[in-house]
Amino acid sequence: MRGRALRRAVWAVVSLLVTAGTVSAHQIQASRFAAPIPLGYLYAGAGVTVLVTAAASARLVSDPTADERTHAVLGRRATRALVAGVQLLAVAGFAVVLYRGFVGRQIRAANVATLMTWVLAVHGLALVAALVGSPWRVLAPWNALYDWLCRLEGRAVALRERDVAWLGGWPALAGFLLLVGVLENLTVVPESPSKTAALLAAYTLWMLAGLLVVGPTWREHADPVGVFLALLGRVAPIAVHRRDSRLGATLRAPWAACARPVASVGRVAFVVATVYTISFDGFTSTPQFQALLVGAHGLLGISYTATEIALYLAGFTGFLAAFALTAVLVDRLGGGHDVVATARHIAPSVLPIAVVYEVAHYSTAVVTSAARVAELALAGIGLDVAFAPLAWLSVPTYWGFEVVVIVAGHVVAVVAAHYATLRRYDDRTRAWRAHGPLVALMVAYTVLSLWIVSRPVVS
Repeated sequence: MRGRALRRAVWAVVSLLVTAGTVSAHQIQASRFAAPIPLGYLYAGAGVTVLVTAAASARLVSDPTADERTHAVLGRRATRALVAGVQLLAVAGFAVVLYRGFVGRQIRAANVATLMTWVLAVHGLALVAALVGSPWRVLAPWNALYDWLCRLEGRAVALRERDVAWLGGWPALAGFLLLVGVLENLTVVPESPSKTAALLAAYTLWMLAGLLVVGPTWREHADPVGVFLALLGRVAPIAVHRRDSRLGATLRAPWAACARPVASVGRVAFVVATVYTISFDGFTSTPQFQALLVGAHGLLGISYTATEIALYLAGFTGFLAAFALTAVLVDRLGGGHDVVATARHIAPSVLPIAVVYEVAHYSTAVVTSAARVAELALAGIGLDVAFAPLAWLSVPTYWGFEVVVIVAGHVVAVVAAHYATLRRYDDRTRAWRAHGPLVALMVAYTVLSLWIVSRPVVS
């Protein structure tokens, strides 16, 4: 029964894609082209696909983890050797990035500091996390330095070790809004290798100071990139993990971990910020945003950068309000009496949307930046090589790819929402009623996402 429902959902997606044919590219030479069907039909078809999936999800089994399979990959000794080697390489690479950022050519495309930091370390690892889980615990250089210090001391090092759960993840959210939402998307900092290196040094000091003062729990509440990657890792169909010093991998459905609640309201807000920030970055490249920016600049009488920041924060507030309203409706229809608990349960169900928009918006940038880093590395040993990994890719083809991943991600999100409401209310009738507002939110966001990616190039 479950397999038949899933096949119906997949068939709905395939039908949409066959009908739609070919949406915009982030790092591809832009050119306008005529959409194969009217865009209104595309939006309607995507919305119907999500609705059909919602109807089919009612027939799924109650436990999304029923088909999970965990396999051992490496034993203790091999796992320790692998982790030690990766951490050593990560720290060495981080030192090179800092050095080149301060003393290398101060051109973004010619410096590994800017290429590695803003594209590969954030968005490249986001794609990795969406496939196999977050690798940040091993790759973050401050984690390696702290682990080495603890190994020398023979214990967890903390001047005043304490549980900082009261922070609720809010420092990580503030850091994400600042680093990704503002500095990456709205300022010239990513264009400057030296400023990027200085920011990396400050980030490292922030994390190391917290680890040394309060201990390992600091990571969960204050590391914006770490929390971002951990959230996206919930969607990974292969979850690679370390347990009892052994490396293992769990095969699971992409919605399985998205049906588990997050720990705090701060983490709920982080989930919303993840979805919103990726969408806002795409929106900033549209003519509609440019018109809005000019109008807001004239109205507010402040600089264009300050106006962009104000628009970003206003939009985030709007997304938070929309999600809060959805949580209230879900709780009332489900017969609950705790909106906060409901919000914590349903928030992870939107993570598949964040993942697919990350893929649609940044995958080409990741590929081209990785190729550029390889060129710079080879140039360092005297080899002048040029790579063009996306020379074959046209805008219409990439537009079709974006449609595929965006609609598929919303389908996964609808299934995750079904399981989340079922876990929250433990009654199929109540869960089905509570599912409605979430489906409506996802249909609206499906159309919004497709509208954003169609703006720059589709006529």
